Amino acid sequence: MDKLSKIKQKAIANHVPIIMDDTLEVINEYMKNRKVNRILEIGTAVGYSAICFTNFLDENGRIDTIERDENMISKAKDNISAMKMDDVIEILEGDAVDILPTLNNKYDMIFIDAAKTKYPFFLEQALRLLDKDGVIFADNILFKGYVMSNYNKHKQRTAVNHLREYIKNVTENPNLHTEILEVGDGLAITQFN
Repeated sequence: MDKLSKIKQKAIANHVPIIMDDTLEVINEYMKNRKVNRILEIGTAVGYSAICFTNFLDENGRIDTIERDENMISKAKDNISAMKMDDVIEILEGDAVDILPTLNNKYDMIFIDAAKTKYPFFLEQALRLLDKDGVIFADNILFKGYVMSNYNKHKQRTAVNHLREYIKNVTENPNLHTEILEVGDGLAITQFN
């Protein structure tokens, strides 16, 4: 088994949520003929998706990935080092709510996969940081089917409401074009018109 497969299997065994295969396939298809110099990922976990995304990068491309969980940061650093990607992937350590406003790079691709209750804020920042020809992918946007149903239980209500707000923001903004696909746990793909 190659190193990347080992990282994936270990994450699954430890119940760490990582990007689903069908979601990754859709993103691969979307990004394969694009020029990609910089990628921003919000939510590193163990670094699996960031490592996968290096396949899209131009020769000197870079990935910035944000993670606040110290345990995840440690595992991600180990995995990124094992794949010899230290010079390509930089982990920005801390809460994305604090880090995003400090960033000023333009990104060709932004992948959102972190706290569901913060998706509207992440979107606002992503639109500021997105290159004019860039793409935003928001993972788990349908959240177990709750978002498009009449789900209203207390436990997940806040997350569901914030995901609904995200969808409303990307579908009702005349400057954006958004597709919502039922792959994985739902994937929203947004670009400027």
